[in-house]
Amino acid sequence: MKVILQKNVQSLGKAGDVVEAAPGYFRNYLQPRGLAVIAGAGAMKKREEDIEALRKKAEKAHQAAVDLCERIQGLGTLKLSAKAGEGGRLYGKVTNKEIASVLSQSLEMEIDKRVVKPLDDINALGSYRVVVKLAPEVHAELMVDVQPLLAENN
Repeated sequence: MKVILQKNVQSLGKAGDVVEAAPGYFRNYLQPRGLAVIAGAGAMKKREEDIEALRKKAEKAHQAAVDLCERIQGLGTLKLSAKAGEGGRLYGKVTNKEIASVLSQSLEMEIDKRVVKPLDDINALGSYRVVVKLAPEVHAELMVDVQPLLAENN
């Protein structure tokens, strides 16, 4: 019997797929758990509407990511201050959380620390390349300039 999967099922397929399932498997496992529905005319029409809605939502999210990418690229270099010792070595490292915080302040919007990926460990003064992965195919690259934190009074 043909069924439409509502959620991902490891042995059958992904959500939205129309697959062939044994009647007993559907009746005893898939249907009670809300994993599938019978592929009737109404269910097929609803599936097409859901796929179209998901496509539009994904397109809108992709466009938002592209716009944010352009804003990040427009920043150029991001300046960051950190405590440094002799020879320009930092006390600790500059983390993606710190970079995301400064980037959020610059853009005046929240940037998640998990999307910020420094290409190298930032443990000394200088300039470093950082990639911000906004969507699967949308990446923004910017430079982070780490400067010494100026002491007010020693």
